[in-house]
Amino acid sequence: MVSEVRTPRLAVLLEPDWAAEALVADVRRGLGTTPRSLPPKWLYDERGSLLFDRITRLPEYYPTEAERSILAARADSIAAASGASTLVELGSGTSDKTRLLLDALSGGGRLERFVPVDVSEEILRAAADQIAARYHGVAVDAVVGDFTLHLSHLARYPNKLIAFLGGTLGNLYLEERAAFLGALADAMSPGDHLLLGTDLVKEADRLIAAYDDSAGVTEEFVKNALLVLNDQLDADFDPDAFGYVPFWDSRMRRMDLRLRAEVPQQVRIPGADLQLELAAGEEIRIEISTKFTTDQIAAELAAVDLEVVEQWTDVRDDFALTLARRG
Repeated sequence: MVSEVRTPRLAVLLEPDWAAEALVADVRRGLGTTPRSLPPKWLYDERGSLLFDRITRLPEYYPTEAERSILAARADSIAAASGASTLVELGSGTSDKTRLLLDALSGGGRLERFVPVDVSEEILRAAADQIAARYHGVAVDAVVGDFTLHLSHLARYPNKLIAFLGGTLGNLYLEERAAFLGALADAMSPGDHLLLGTDLVKEADRLIAAYDDSAGVTEEFVKNALLVLNDQLDADFDPDAFGYVPFWDSRMRRMDLRLRAEVPQQVRIPGADLQLELAAGEEIRIEISTKFTTDQIAAELAAVDLEVVEQWTDVRDDFALTLARRG
């Protein structure tokens, strides 16, 4: 008997004006004080998302394909070890790589439900329809939400595997990581599992090259944050007046991506009721990307009562997938 295609369900947890209000709050908080910064989530408008897709295909940028290679080799082992009937994906986007996990769980006869979580309703609807059409009989409960705000919504799903891939954990500062992992653990029941993707510490030259590609795509991507403010808040940033400054912070073990004012400048941001006086050489931090050791990953998970079941790396030990269990 062929299973029927089930119509996806969509839960919208974000208010209609959430993005506009959050952007204004982040701009006032991050640019209105020094040192200046912007959260990296504002890089990903339509143009930024297309630029990041180009970055993942660059020869210098290894994380995407390294993670994909681990999933391709280990998806069946992950599915068997977790025994999950529900797969939750945080920051799902198009759920591209996650289909390897869906295939493994479905092939093992375990998959009953898929819960993709993303802030973009448009992308989520399209991905949910595709997943429902491909995996007949699987319930798709899409959640339009921010994974830093709406983790408690996930507690309702039993026997789940939560996938948090792409090295996104490294974009959070240490205190943010601890709070996020704690909230994530609170949303898990005993026996639930987490699959965490993290980039690993390696030689500085390779790390810098991955974030300062020869084609200049990453620089264009980081400068896109200024164009987002111009578009959404009527700001008058001139991206050409800023230099791109990526560097490896060996003490914090993270890549630090900044924009540096090349000349003194005054920038108006009417939509946030803000005016900036930038000195020559003043920097705006746009993103960090922390790199981990496998021992560090295990320690941060243990701090929130998540026990490592298994860790896998790619053939070059560039990237790790960690499967952890809530006791």
